[in-house]
Amino acid sequence: MKQDNSRRSFLSKAALAAAMTPLAPLAGFGKGYEAAIDKTPMSSPPSDLKITDIKCGYIKGSLFVKIYTNQNIWGCGEGVDAVPGTYHLVKSFGARLKGQNPLNVHRLFENIRKGGFFQGAQAGMYVAVLSAIETALWDVAGKALNIPVYQLLGGKFRDKIRVYCDTALYQRNLPKAQDFADAASKAKSMGFNAMKFDLDQANDPNKYDAYNWTASPGELERMYEQIAAAREAVGPKIDILVDMHGRYDAVTGHAVAKKLEPLNLLWLEEPIPAENIEAYKLISESTTTPIAVGENQYLAYGFRRMLEIGAVDIVMPDLQKTGGLGEGQRIANLANLYYTPFAPHMVASFLGAMASCHVCASVPNFLILEWQSYFHTDPMFKEIVHYDGEWVKDSFITLSEKPGIGVEINEEAMKKYATPNVPFFE
Repeated sequence: MKQDNSRRSFLSKAALAAAMTPLAPLAGFGKGYEAAIDKTPMSSPPSDLKITDIKCGYIKGSLFVKIYTNQNIWGCGEGVDAVPGTYHLVKSFGARLKGQNPLNVHRLFENIRKGGFFQGAQAGMYVAVLSAIETALWDVAGKALNIPVYQLLGGKFRDKIRVYCDTALYQRNLPKAQDFADAASKAKSMGFNAMKFDLDQANDPNKYDAYNWTASPGELERMYEQIAAAREAVGPKIDILVDMHGRYDAVTGHAVAKKLEPLNLLWLEEPIPAENIEAYKLISESTTTPIAVGENQYLAYGFRRMLEIGAVDIVMPDLQKTGGLGEGQRIANLANLYYTPFAPHMVASFLGAMASCHVCASVPNFLILEWQSYFHTDPMFKEIVHYDGEWVKDSFITLSEKPGIGVEINEEAMKKYATPNVPFFE
C-alpha cells in the first residue's frame, strides 16, 4: 500500500541517519518498527483509525461491549457486578468515543472518567462500564498493531498464569465438613494446586441474630471444621483460600483469622466490609493468616490508603469493574512499591479471564488469579466465546499470543442467554 510504503521509507531514512551518528547502534530500532508495520494488517495507517460505533449485550450479570472502527477492526471487553441497567450509560460513553482514535487508550479513559466526576466516576456502575470499554480499546489496539495486549502493557514476566479454583460450594445449601473435603479432592483431581471456599452463611442455624454478624461459638466451630476437612483432604502442599464476602464484624474477622492459623491459608478474603481500612489493619496485625482485600475497591485511588498504612497483605482488584486493564496494572505497580502481592478477583467469562491474564503477565508481583468452577460445569461459558486453545491445565492458563486479548465473543450463541427486554448489540 502506498501509505505503508511511505511510512517504511520514513523509518528507513531515520535509521540511516542514526547510523551516521555516535548512536549508530540504535539504527536497528527503526528496522524493528519496519518489521512491525509489515506485519500489521490495515487498510490505512494507525493514525487514521477511528471508532465508528459501540454496541453491547448483557448475560447473567455480565456486560459485553464491542467497539467498531473504520478499518473493520473491532475490540471486545467485559464488565461485571455493577453493570445491570447500564445500557444507556454504555451508549452515552459510546457517543463520546465515536470519531476518536482507539489507540489513545489512556487518554480516552481519562476523558470519560474526569468528564463524569459528578456522575459517579470514582466507583460503582460508572467505573464498571468504563472497565468494559477500556478493555475493548486495548483489544482494538492490539489487533490494529498485530500484537497481544501484554506487549502493549510493556511486555511479560511470565508465559503462564497460575489460577485457583473457586469451588462454588455455596453456604446457602448448608454444606457439611465432608462436602468441603469432597470439593477439595475434586478440585485437586482436576489439576488445581489452589482452591477457594466460602465461609459466610446467613442461614447458619448457630446464628443468634440475622442482623448481627458477630459469629457465635457454633459458627466459629463450623467454619474451622469445614476448612480443616478440606486441608486434611488435600494435604499441606495445596493452597487453600477462604472468602467471607465482607459480611462479618471486626471481632469475628479477628477470631476467624486466628482460629484458622494452624491450617496455613494462602489468605482470608474480606472478613469485614471494605470501607474501614483501619479495621483491616488491626486484623492483619493480629494474625499470621494473610488478609486479602480489593474486590470491592475502585480505581488505583481505592488501594492507596490500604497500602500506605499496611492494612492488608494481598490486593485483589477485579479488573472487570475496578477500571480495566491499564488501571489494574497501575494498582499492581502501586502494590509492588509496598512489596504486596497482586491477585485479581475474577468472576467474568473466559474473555475477562484472558484479559486479566495479560495484566497478570505484565507485572512482577502477580501471585494468583481467580478461576471459576462453572467454566467446567455450565456449557454457556464455552458457547459464548471463540477460543481455539486450551483454557486451563494443571492450574495454569497459557497466555494468548494472538493480537489483542486473543478471545472473541460469539454474539450468535449469546442471544439465547441475553437479558430479556434489553437491546442486544443494537
